[in-house]
Amino acid sequence: MAQGFLVALVAAVLCFEAAAAAGEFNYGDALDLSFLYLEAQRSGKLPADRRVKWRGDSGLKDGLAQGVNLVGGYYDAGDNVKFGLPMAFVTTILSWGAIDFNKEITNANQMDNTLKAIKWATDYFLKAHTSRNVLWGQVGDGSSDHFCWQRPEDMTTPRTAFKIDESHPGSDLAGETAAALAAASIAFKTYNSAYSNLLLVHAKELFTFADTFRGLYDDSIPCASGFYTSSGYWDELLWAAAWLFRATGDEYYLKYTVDKAVSFGGTGWAMKEFSWDNKYAGVQVLLTKVLLEGRSGGYESTLKQYQAKADYFACACLQKNDGYNINKTPGGLLYAHEWNNMQYASAAAFLMAVYSDYLSAANAKLICPDGVFEPKELLNFAQSQADYILGKNPNSLSYLIGYGPKFPQKLHHRGSSIASIFTDPAPIGCVQGFDYWYHRPQGNPNVLHGALVGGPDKNDRFGDDRSEYEQTEPTLTASAPLIGLFSKLHSSVNGHQIPGSRGHQPPVKRENESPDANVPVAAGSPVEFIHTITSTWTVNKESYYRHQVKIKNTSGKSIKNLKLHLENLTGPIWGLSPTQQKGIYELPEWLTVLQPGSECVFIYIQEGPQAKVTISSYH
Repeated sequence: MAQGFLVALVAAVLCFEAAAAAGEFNYGDALDLSFLYLEAQRSGKLPADRRVKWRGDSGLKDGLAQGVNLVGGYYDAGDNVKFGLPMAFVTTILSWGAIDFNKEITNANQMDNTLKAIKWATDYFLKAHTSRNVLWGQVGDGSSDHFCWQRPEDMTTPRTAFKIDESHPGSDLAGETAAALAAASIAFKTYNSAYSNLLLVHAKELFTFADTFRGLYDDSIPCASGFYTSSGYWDELLWAAAWLFRATGDEYYLKYTVDKAVSFGGTGWAMKEFSWDNKYAGVQVLLTKVLLEGRSGGYESTLKQYQAKADYFACACLQKNDGYNINKTPGGLLYAHEWNNMQYASAAAFLMAVYSDYLSAANAKLICPDGVFEPKELLNFAQSQADYILGKNPNSLSYLIGYGPKFPQKLHHRGSSIASIFTDPAPIGCVQGFDYWYHRPQGNPNVLHGALVGGPDKNDRFGDDRSEYEQTEPTLTASAPLIGLFSKLHSSVNGHQIPGSRGHQPPVKRENESPDANVPVAAGSPVEFIHTITSTWTVNKESYYRHQVKIKNTSGKSIKNLKLHLENLTGPIWGLSPTQQKGIYELPEWLTVLQPGSECVFIYIQEGPQAKVTISSYH
């Protein structure tokens, strides 16, 4: 039995590799997972309907010692610190996706989750902007936090809050927060106009503050240095102005980007990176949109210079830039930095998906030193990065946690690596966390669904080791671009394929068996099981089958907490979670309710007859 299971597991990986080679990734599934990671990173009082059940409330006294309410926001990565600069960038990118891929996100039925993800951050920023020229930019100290390994619910480290003001400026932090609120105001405009207007008021004030009182935020908040050190603030000022122009249409902000184009490097810097610290490529693409739409007014000459730099970045991504290209691993992943390289790859892929749409809308092409390219080539590049993330790579490993049959298990993430407070309510001490959880050889007890880890090195090598934080730590900055990226690919590649129905290849018919057969269910059953053999192969003369079972709610009512009994299951299974009862499985934690007429899918692989599927219980 053990040998058969091992062979089946190997065959499962081979099957996934074949699907990856055929480009059969379901980006809708990946999109849904990505939201779960954002929800797992929430700080503050969590909603009753939260989908990540192993997380609890945390940071409920943040800001109290300083007399300000700073409850809420997001933890940045695998630690328990709320860093304002990367959180603001994440908010800008989430909002950009909601704006430019509004139709795609809406068609994927994910706009509600998108706006909730944005609002969790913007509500925090509104509280953090306590007066016109004061912005609280960080809660917690990275150094003291990193000495401890604790769940966010157990934190005993100092929750000191840090701010910028007129005497201690931070143009980069204030500028990025202004950009975030301006972009979010556009995203919310048609859904909540009053909230949109409020965000815009704060965005304008923060931009004026950033521009009037100039300085680096990590000079004013020294403990941010070493974690999110800023390389400058000129790009954030241009970035904020570009977003405020898009949000308001006020020529003042466009003129600002033109007047400062040379002195702030907007038309001078040719970039090979787009990130939380470097916004130039984003500015250049945003302002190219203005040019392509014929709204340049008397600024066409300067905007064309911005476009030239946007094209430089795009050509460097496509490896068509006369040798001045962005580095790639042998397997095809963009490679910019050793620590958490995936954030640079995902951000570049998102930006190129956006720029592809801008060029397409204007019937324009990308002109590179090595040729002229259709906008579709930029989207193809974006897809190549997404596919690498999802498993089309030399390791046949999905770097998005929970996607596919093989993904990292030992993430450098405090909350994921320690038993949930609901499972083990006893407080975990600072050092105790290292002794009992950090150094344990087993995988993390809580699956951090949707997290994008740091990824492999420049040679595609990856070590699934909790101590290798460069590779196994997930970050918000890596995941935020995936919302827009996966929604775009889900629409253009999958064609609105229903999440959970992976792949396009026709079912492989087993001898004397229909490829689509209803699994017998009891009379009056609220669901229908539709069983399909989607692939078959032979290893050492043993035949293995990939079984897909579609669960369809035919009851006309919502079904909650559906549990299934699987008999004669001998191979690995995906799409269902095992319970403590033998042979009893439940739907994933993000799918506790199966709506009338809706469907979900699970997959298993084994040799011999199919497993028998029956209902164990439901509400």
